[in-house]
Amino acid sequence: MSILSADKLCKSYGDKVLLDSVSFGMDEGDRIGLIGVNGAGKSTLLKLVAGVEWAEAGTVTLGGSVNVQYLPQEPVFDQTATVLDQVFYGDAPVMRVLRQYEDMLEVSSQSPLADEQQARLLRLQSQLEAMDGWQLEHEAKGILTRLGITDFQATVGALSGGQRKRIALARALIQPSDLLILDEPTNHIDDETVLWLETLLQKRKGALFMVTHDRYFLDRVVNRIFELDRGRLYQYPGNYQAFLEGKLAREAQERASEEKRQNFLRNEVEWIKRGPKARGTKQKARTDRYYDILEQTPVAESGVLEWSAAASRLGNTVIELENVTKAYGERVLIRDFSYLVKRRDRIGVVGPNGSGKSTLLKLLAGIETPDRGSVVIGATVKIGYFSQDHEELGGNQRVIEYIREKAHYVETADGQSISAAQMLERFLFPGSVQWTPIGRLSGGEKRRLALLRMLMSAPNVLLLDELTNDLDIPTLSVLESYLDDFPGAVIVVSHDRYFLDRVVENVFAFEGEGVIARFLGNFSDYSIQSATASTAPSSQGEPREPRSFAQREQGVEERGAPSQKRTPLKLTFKEQKEYEEIEDRIAEAEQSRREIAEQMERAGGDYERVQALFADQQAVEARLNELLERWTYLSVRVEEIEQNRSTR
Repeated sequence: MSILSADKLCKSYGDKVLLDSVSFGMDEGDRIGLIGVNGAGKSTLLKLVAGVEWAEAGTVTLGGSVNVQYLPQEPVFDQTATVLDQVFYGDAPVMRVLRQYEDMLEVSSQSPLADEQQARLLRLQSQLEAMDGWQLEHEAKGILTRLGITDFQATVGALSGGQRKRIALARALIQPSDLLILDEPTNHIDDETVLWLETLLQKRKGALFMVTHDRYFLDRVVNRIFELDRGRLYQYPGNYQAFLEGKLAREAQERASEEKRQNFLRNEVEWIKRGPKARGTKQKARTDRYYDILEQTPVAESGVLEWSAAASRLGNTVIELENVTKAYGERVLIRDFSYLVKRRDRIGVVGPNGSGKSTLLKLLAGIETPDRGSVVIGATVKIGYFSQDHEELGGNQRVIEYIREKAHYVETADGQSISAAQMLERFLFPGSVQWTPIGRLSGGEKRRLALLRMLMSAPNVLLLDELTNDLDIPTLSVLESYLDDFPGAVIVVSHDRYFLDRVVENVFAFEGEGVIARFLGNFSDYSIQSATASTAPSSQGEPREPRSFAQREQGVEERGAPSQKRTPLKLTFKEQKEYEEIEDRIAEAEQSRREIAEQMERAGGDYERVQALFADQQAVEARLNELLERWTYLSVRVEEIEQNRSTR
């Protein structure tokens, strides 16, 4: 059954057209994911459907009894209200009674109730019984607890932005609705909570319309994808994977249509130039057709965010943590943690909100100091630190002025000198936008701008704290490709499981009480290993601890009691000599690869010379891969030996 119809919606923001005659319908079983680049108008479309904003043209028509609940990206609260007051908002009778009941409970916790107050409390209890309000109260408190909110009488104004967003999510989920509209529901919640939300939405009855950049979430929850691209809306049946296939087919068709249009115009130009002696009416009709097709605007290709990895030279010593402990008051976040960051590390940091992930990155960046232990940062290290609580961009400063404060030019990995304006173009900020005040940008555009400013300094170690929040899917895809080629170390805190699977090779998992477990592999590998290890009973019947990085690297089998480490106390003489020389051999191989590439470029059209150089290039690539694999093996051995010595 149809619950909503949108017809020819138009909306602009200044000179920018967000919606250009957008039309679509929704049925009661639809679960729609809306995607598009930041600033395309996704949040605006949600607001139009929710009735928060109005279109300049077109209409949104709801079914007669359709109830809509909306989670905005930036929820607004009564700062003096309690958590439960905000969750039980609205004019529905059951919500009014629940608010009054919770208020009376709070009064009774402060002092004994008078007779009149006790009588009122009893009346409220009877009303809740009749309305089946107890179940609603139980669900609300359960959802709040699952979202990490346990002080139900806390004042909203005293909570963090992330906590307020989770309260707003709880409010949207608990309110009865036929259409639930969610703008970025997975921001500010950890991985386990995202999985819980997935399950909740899969089981929920009613329609769903949401914006999220979590690609696994889209794959598992939605059954339709809407793509908003330069004011136009494209619709695809199925989940995110089906969308990718559909988008490729659509773009291929658009390219074919544009090629046909161009061929027609070329032929018609030749025909007009020849000045054929045809009948006047036919000649005029053909000429009119030529001008009609000439005036058709082809679908422009989507902007592509691209930039090459430019980084300063990184020496042998990157960052060394030795027996690091960090606490706040009585709460220990990190306890006796040691690790030697390597030049090509790709590490994902995961764990519950507030467990200490951001603190670890601040220690690595030298922003905070440990209570015990040491953090040594190499002399050649140039850190690019993207903070979760980075400066709030806004005001009247222009986009290009903000970037030029960092650098007017940047040198890319291929030796080009790129101006700030050109880099902004690569980051999907065309010339018409570069002089726009930052305050007029969307949240995702501001984060993309902050990312560019950081990369303009050519760092060789990237510490990224929740970088994936608010970034759109196209930007995330190219960022992943960029990190593939980045020549330095990358340590990232993120709740985006797809991003972690795509980028990282090791996982640091915060497990509570200051313990950081290390796992080899991406996020899915970690999830499987930690789930298997935590549910399999040990020989004593206790839950089994997750396997450590060292155990997994050695392939230790966990049958009965854990096997004892058998790592030797030192490398052999041959291994020690190889370890000391291998980085120089890697550097020589990389230099050979660069020289061959330059020779191939100079060879031009000399086919035989290019073929011979290509064979040399393949041989050098194979040798380089062997050296890198051997270096990884020796580095892990050295780390295990050092850990073994420290525990003796």
